[in-house]
Amino acid sequence: MENSRKAVIIVFVIGMSVFGYSQYALASQIGVVITESDLIEENGQKAAYNVQLEFDNPSLLILTAGETDFFVIADGKTIGEGQLESFTLPALSNKSVRGTFQTESNFESDDVPIVKISGITKYDVLFSTIDVPFVYYPTEEQAREFIHQN
Repeated sequence: MENSRKAVIIVFVIGMSVFGYSQYALASQIGVVITESDLIEENGQKAAYNVQLEFDNPSLLILTAGETDFFVIADGKTIGEGQLESFTLPALSNKSVRGTFQTESNFESDDVPIVKISGITKYDVLFSTIDVPFVYYPTEEQAREFIHQN
């Protein structure tokens, strides 16, 4: 009886470890897309935007995120930065999150540079915190909006 109880405990611990790791791996694969971007104010080389990003949680974990800083990068140069409000990302679900960002330069080229939005979101999970980086490459049309091209 004692040996079977130890075996059950060992199997339970191993099972929870495998489950925990698989959920951590899935949480590291959170997807993000831009669903909305609106110009609030433009002043010479600077512009302010409202932005809405949609996060997709493929894990079974409910993730709580604090404010998230992100950067808008064009051709390897940071041209803006922003912040997303705090949010809770439900398990196996999507969540739209609002934020703001400001750009600090204006590109004069006819070519649309490669634009990416990247940041790190800190999610509180049970007794620990998971840092999940995200990178999103907007469409050419969205990229033009970020860098003030017509």
